Amino acid sequence: MREQTPHTAYSFEELFKDNYAKLCHFAIQFLKDDDAAKDIVQEVFVTYWNMDERPVHNALSVNAFLYASVRNACLNKLRRQKLEHGFLNEQDSEPSEDAVALNSMIRSEVLAELHKVITTLPDNCQKIFRMGYLEGLKNPQIAEELGLSINTVKTQKKRGLQLLKMRLNPDLFAIISVFLLK
Repeated sequence: MREQTPHTAYSFEELFKDNYAKLCHFAIQFLKDDDAAKDIVQEVFVTYWNMDERPVHNALSVNAFLYASVRNACLNKLRRQKLEHGFLNEQDSEPSEDAVALNSMIRSEVLAELHKVITTLPDNCQKIFRMGYLEGLKNPQIAEELGLSINTVKTQKKRGLQLLKMRLNPDLFAIISVFLLK
């Protein structure tokens, strides 16, 4: 039985809290199944926890290990599903799988960072920002639902973007604004 120091338990708990949601989002992009994605992410964390030697050199190597493990588990599950359905393709993995995985990883990281910063916005601004940019509601719909004027909604959305711009890395803000302002 492995001895646990409070620091070790805390580190694993923090690792789990910081990465679980974004790894689930990452896995969902492969599997298109919330429950299967959550199962895989939990299995990856259990595997990580039970490892005799964990990659603890730094946060980046641990994140890389977790993403690679989730990606591989998802791809293995998809291959098993193809095999079960008699459609197994005997070719090596396609290069496009790596590109899809990389894009999914970047998207998960960007969305996680965006959600973290959105939670720092003032309550009303945060609510209007989520409704307008993340849920895709139009200004009149938001105004009606919240009992506000359309100008107030526009002002709060603009304020939200300004606060995001101040709080995010400029490169990350540029990427996010492309998604938000489509």
